Amino acid sequence: MNKAAKEWLSQADYDLETAKYMIKGRRYVYAVFMAHLSVEKTLKAVYHNNLGKVPPKTHSLVYLLGQINAFPDEKLGEFIVKLSQASIVTRYPETLKVIQKQYGSVVVKKIISQTEQATKWLKSLIK
Repeated sequence: MNKAAKEWLSQADYDLETAKYMIKGRRYVYAVFMAHLSVEKTLKAVYHNNLGKVPPKTHSLVYLLGQINAFPDEKLGEFIVKLSQASIVTRYPETLKVIQKQYGSVVVKKIISQTEQATKWLKSLIK
């Protein structure tokens, strides 16, 4: 694995741990944001390592998946699409109270678990 990909993965792991820390502090919106960032950086590690190019400056998980020509199973694919969409509302919430209701403890803990599954699968794609 190249040096840049290792750095992307190091940051992705750090962001996932930060997401877990945010749950402990009941900052669920930020936990979702950090989960997205973890998957994004893992995708960029795969991109950089496997394609040998600097990844594009995008937050779209779906776009990055297409760029690395990766095809998750249906359940994981649906999660990645939902997490990609969640990035927009957690980054720029119209109303904080509304989004806090949408992303409560149970929902966010499931997102973190699915994020762990997604990053594990993505890491397995590194050549």
